[in-house]
Amino acid sequence: MARTPARPRFTALILAPLVLAALLAGCGAQETAPPADQAPGRLPAAEAAIPSVAGARAESQTIAEAVLGASDPLRAARQAGQGLWEGARTYAATSFDDRPLYWLRLATQEHLKAGCRANCAALLEAFDRASRGDDDLAFSSDPQALRILLTGFDPFSLDRHIDQSNPSGVAALRLDGARWVVGGAAVEIETLLFPVRFDAFDAGTVEARLTPLLQRGDLALAATISMGRDHFDLERFPGRRRSSEAPDNAGVRTGASAAQPLVPRLGDGPLEGPEFVEFSLPVAALQGGAGPYEIRDNRRVATLERGTFDAESLAALAGLTAVRGGGGGYLSNEISYRSLRLAQELGATVPLGHIHTPRLDGFDPAVLEAISTQLEAMLESAAAALAP
Repeated sequence: MARTPARPRFTALILAPLVLAALLAGCGAQETAPPADQAPGRLPAAEAAIPSVAGARAESQTIAEAVLGASDPLRAARQAGQGLWEGARTYAATSFDDRPLYWLRLATQEHLKAGCRANCAALLEAFDRASRGDDDLAFSSDPQALRILLTGFDPFSLDRHIDQSNPSGVAALRLDGARWVVGGAAVEIETLLFPVRFDAFDAGTVEARLTPLLQRGDLALAATISMGRDHFDLERFPGRRRSSEAPDNAGVRTGASAAQPLVPRLGDGPLEGPEFVEFSLPVAALQGGAGPYEIRDNRRVATLERGTFDAESLAALAGLTAVRGGGGGYLSNEISYRSLRLAQELGATVPLGHIHTPRLDGFDPAVLEAISTQLEAMLESAAAALAP
């Protein structure tokens, strides 16, 4: 496996601006914190296995103490989350490594939960969202700019590979804030990261975070991205139901299976919508992105009635029960379905859909660079086609 050259520690990039002058922390009854990933049990193993994560628990305690000791802890939580995001972007630019952001976020959340005494749920949410890019969305007011929104995911399958990276997270960090000129048009890219947790999706994190962006009405392209198979797949027909038996990052299994696919929730009720939807990505333009991987227009789905097959059209899926969409039966497929369903509900006409990157086990910066570079080429090709 390729080795990264020595680089500055990730935390050295973000600790200095986060250590605030500590004042008396707020007091009051302990609130119930929102569910989170399985940080306590995994963190020591991650620190031992990942050089860029070593010392995360101690360094995160410094961040948490600064937040909780600030005169305005909620504001300090946002600043701390933004600091993590900015430091991760800088670090990933040369390391192709998204893992320090994930592990330091989790470690900090554990310290925040342990020390928080008031307004805890809001404080944790503010920190989490800022560390995922929410406070950093900065499209310009240029009416001619081509605005591209991308979303990625945290690392997952950590019980199999504690050192796992996620190419979609690497791409999100490296492309956030990118400004290009393609075909004479200004291109602006902004990105977000999503958790790999069923409870967050059921609570509506996709809808809450994407609604104001889709309502803008000025996006040229939006794509949700995750790690998938052996090549790039453009997932044409996302399905409504979960069928994967794999746990999420909190260790939760939904009870879904291929024999019993389950409808996710949205707040207090089931996620309403058709069994399948169709993306609107500019397929041919994206396929112009040169690189070592194929870029496939994936039409493969699975239904209870017909099994697995390549769907010719959305009409051909009418009356069938989704088992797996093009993106599978896990959260990759689900973010694709939810975003497309939401766009339809809002009347948003932006080209939108899901891109699965090639997968890797663990961490290999050479592979991650190849994936990230080709994804950039795909987006440049799409921007050239979208340019006026």
